[in-house]
Amino acid sequence: MARRLAALLLLLALGCLLGILLLLLGSGDARGPPGFKYGIVLDAGSSHTAMFIYKWPADKENDTGVVSEHSMCDVEGPGISSYSSNPLAAGTSLEHCLNQALRDVPKEKHAGTPLYLGATAGMRLLNIADPQASDTVLRVVAATLKTYPFDFRGAKILSGEEEGVFGWVTANYLLENFIKRGWLGEWIQPQKKTMGAMDFGGASTQITFETRDTIENPRNEVMLKLYGQAYKVYTHSFLCYGRDQVLKRLLSKFVQAFSAFFYTVDFIQTVMGRPVHMPSDLKDAAETICTTSWSELLLKAPKLEKRLPDYCAVSTFVYLLTTKGYNFNNHSFPNIAFQKKAGETSIGWALGYMLNLTNMIPAENPSSHKSMLYNYWVILILLFVVTTLTSLVTAICLLRHSKSSII
Repeated sequence: MARRLAALLLLLALGCLLGILLLLLGSGDARGPPGFKYGIVLDAGSSHTAMFIYKWPADKENDTGVVSEHSMCDVEGPGISSYSSNPLAAGTSLEHCLNQALRDVPKEKHAGTPLYLGATAGMRLLNIADPQASDTVLRVVAATLKTYPFDFRGAKILSGEEEGVFGWVTANYLLENFIKRGWLGEWIQPQKKTMGAMDFGGASTQITFETRDTIENPRNEVMLKLYGQAYKVYTHSFLCYGRDQVLKRLLSKFVQAFSAFFYTVDFIQTVMGRPVHMPSDLKDAAETICTTSWSELLLKAPKLEKRLPDYCAVSTFVYLLTTKGYNFNNHSFPNIAFQKKAGETSIGWALGYMLNLTNMIPAENPSSHKSMLYNYWVILILLFVVTTLTSLVTAICLLRHSKSSII
């Protein structure tokens, strides 16, 4: 009898564990999965426009690391700043990608999906040269975006500092350097430093990083409060030092026999198989590119013929920018990661921009508001431990009593 009772108690403990697991699996929502929310950002760069569609679980709007890239679309043609003489074409150029967004975002989610357009250095230059033309292009683009059933929230020109900071936020958000969820659902402050971010665009280049040093120019200092942590960030944008603008300035001073030897670092690594770990590697690679004959370059990369004339100048400029401009040396250069994506999400300012405008990164530390999932775990695990220990102790006592009775 005692042994049967002990066995029943053990089964009770196992049943309690099974019940806990079933409860946890069903604790999200008895009505089924909550589905996703979506957001759209058009990155109107100097050389082209890209559309990014992001998604995140509808029940985890303020969680970290839950936003992912759902899809993206490259707009055909040049950047919108190139349409200053034909503004209507700037709006028309976006329609192909916007029509894709109609398909990629579920129809029932259209009205609740925020839509943003941010223009960068190309439009900044146009705004300096011809403010009226710049305003007209933005107005036409906004009119086109308003014809779609999304929640249009504006089209604006970002400052260089905004572009740099939003790119920094994107990179560190995706890498969970601000805060992350533990396996029990609790908030954890990562014991690692944030990463700096460098962006080499078509018309400008940005560098952004967290610092404790005094920043001389107030324009380069940005104070952020993310998840209860204060961050002092240095950011600087160098207008006209982007890839396309540098090439324009070079071509205005040098003859074209020069343009035939352009090359890129990426070409060196992927096609020529040369690693770039130190500044000297980049310098040597740039020199190799610039002295390689056009026929040999074309033989190695026939699909890159359109860009081949640029690679020599661009790789040389990247070497000078990182070593002479930003002062990277043999000790710090290996820390540079030339990376386009974190996981499946593109690293750029677009995600950071959307996170900021949708208030998806709270200023306060969410650890003060404990997760419901975390509370479930604590309570249920304690219940399981108590039930198991009680059952085991009772079973042992009954078995001992049974043995003593037999003796």
